[in-house]
Parts: sequence; structure tokens; C-alpha cells
Amino acid sequence: MDAAGLTKLLSPTGWALLSALPPYDERRTMALSERLRREGLDPELVAAALTQSRLRAKAHAKFGDFAEGMLFTAAGLEQATRLTVAAHHARRYTAAGITKVADLTCGVGADSMAFAGVGLQVLAVDLDEVSASVATVNLRHFPEAEVRHGDGLAVDLEAAGVDGVYADPARRTSSGSRVFDPAAYAPPLDAVLALRSRVPALGLKLGPGVPHSALPDDAEAQWVSVDGDVVELGLWFGPLAPDGPGRSALVLRPDGAHVLRSGVEGPPAPPVGPVGAYLYEPDGAVIRAGLVAEVAVAVQGRLVDRTIAYVTSDVLRPTPAATAYRVLDTLPFGLKRLRTYLRERDVGRLTIKKRGTAVVPEQLRAQLSLRGAAESTIILTRVDGRQQVLVVEPL
Repeated sequence: MDAAGLTKLLSPTGWALLSALPPYDERRTMALSERLRREGLDPELVAAALTQSRLRAKAHAKFGDFAEGMLFTAAGLEQATRLTVAAHHARRYTAAGITKVADLTCGVGADSMAFAGVGLQVLAVDLDEVSASVATVNLRHFPEAEVRHGDGLAVDLEAAGVDGVYADPARRTSSGSRVFDPAAYAPPLDAVLALRSRVPALGLKLGPGVPHSALPDDAEAQWVSVDGDVVELGLWFGPLAPDGPGRSALVLRPDGAHVLRSGVEGPPAPPVGPVGAYLYEPDGAVIRAGLVAEVAVAVQGRLVDRTIAYVTSDVLRPTPAATAYRVLDTLPFGLKRLRTYLRERDVGRLTIKKRGTAVVPEQLRAQLSLRGAAESTIILTRVDGRQQVLVVEPL
């Protein structure tokens, strides 16, 4: 969406059109567009409204019903923080006693909405004019929030009375390809990190793939997952990291929020041993944070292989940091052997999980050519260096 399209959309006619559109249905978009144009509506306005309708439908995964009152850019929605995660960001600032947060790369304003929603004063800044305009719309219900179009790094934080800073540097080029070099982020990572000498309460959102070796020694690095999907890495400094530097995982599930944190030393590396009665698959955030050993301790378990993040145990110890399975059977991997095993048990619906193997589940499923009525779950992995099939039951 460009500035001209946004201007049309924010007109009384444009806003009324957007509010009157039916729920987005891609199959009917072309016919709806043609009908609206025949009724005399500006084609550019129709295109902008239908684009917003599509983005709002996609945004429900991150914003729920709030999406219906928001505006988006495609890039801004892609990088926007889920509201459930943004709420945890906001609580860090309030718990640290922060009163005014500068969101230096506000995008469509998702984190700024969460900050303002808990009563913080917010200065939201974005270098892109359309993004700043969209954020202004999305923050319209929050008198605590001021939006500026400009370079967030050029803001006089002291003069603005800011005592907390947040940034989510752009990690894609204008063409949409990913940027992996932190120096090529917008703004560059080092430039944002330098702000902690001025405002110690600094928080950053980064992609979850950043290697541990690239993390500042004075940060709490927290990987976050939502319903099993690893969505971000947060770096927290100063009063925003009350437990001090280290690594942690925030696991957000329907039953609540769960935090697993490594101690200063952390437990010793888990032993490797035979597959027991239960298998535990650590959450992706736990794996990214390097906390598999903590899971092994919690479930009184051991690794199935030194290089594989599966933990096995002889006892059932439910933990929000991992998904538990009951192990029903184990067998060496082989297509003919596996096909015979599953057909003998009348399996037709098969869930295939894998780790540490080159097998492609979709190809394997086609090769097995199962026709039965029963359902089963298998895990393909290495057990003490050998390819194995674990037949399991989710718990």
C-alpha cells in the first residue's frame, strides 16, 4: 500500500467501504471488485480496501478480533509481534518500573499498542511514512501514544523523557528476501545495542535463528514459542532482565505461559541411553535456547543420541517444556520392514515426525501406500548413532 492508497482509504468513503466489506473470501474477491467498480467507486480505493480486507483476515492469527479495527502493510504484518507475545514484552517494562517507552521501529504499532494498553507512555517512531501513518491509525484509541515519522536512532531520548527503549529491526530487504547479517538490519544491530549506554532498559526483538555466539554477554536472551511455533528471540538488558544475563525459553500454550531458564552453570550434559517407556520432544524455543539438559533433569531422562534433541525416560513427568509420548515399539529403519509392520496393524493414517534423518515424510508416506483404518504416529530419528523408528502414542 502506497501513500495515495492509504489517503483514499482514510477518507470517509474509504473507511465506510472497508467497514462494509464482507468477510474476506479469495474466491469472491474478483467478482466483488468488479461489482464495486461498476457501482462507481474509485478502482484504486477498491483495490486498497480489498487488500486491507485480505491482510485483516491474515492478521487474525496474530491479533484476533483486534485485526478488524486495524490497518496493515504486507511487510508490517509479516514482522508484527503477536499480541499475546507483545503483552509479555509490555509486562517486562511495567515490572521494571518504566514509565515511557520509545518504540524506535514501530511498524504497524503492535508492540506500541501493548505498551499503551498497560498504561505506559509511548513514543512510536518509524522511518517509513506509510508505516508511521498506519501505526497512527492503530494507536488512535491510546492517548498515551505519540507517533512520529522519522529515524528512531535520531530521537533525543533524554529530551523526550524516555526511560525504556524497544526496537524490532527490519530483517528483510525491500524485495522481501531475508537479511542474515546483523550489520545489514535496519537499523543495524550494533547501532541499536549502543543505546543501552544511554537508556539501560533496552529490549530487542530478533529472528530466532541468531546463533548463541552472536549474543551480547550482558543480555537475557529469551526464545519465544506460541503453540509450538518458535516466533522470536528477545534480548533484554538492564532492569528488563531482573534475573541477569542468561538464556531462557518462554513457551506460550493454551494452558498458559511457561518459562524455562538456564542457571549460571546449567546442569551437566545428559547421559545417552536406550529408549525408555516415554519420549519427550522439547519445545522449539527450549531447543533454540539450549535448554534440553534442563528438560532431561525435569523428566529424569537421558538423550537418545548425543546430537539429537529427543529425551527418553522410564517415568512419565509431564512438563510444559516438552511434548510427551508413550513409546509403543522400536524397530530399525527400513521401508519394507516398516510397511509390513504398519499393514499388519491396519494403519492407514500415519503421522510422521523426524529429527536427525534425511527422510522426507511426504515421500515416505507415499512409498508406504497404507490403506488401513487405524491411526498411528512414528518418529524417525537416530538412537545411539543408528537410524530407528519409534512407534509412539501422544500423551
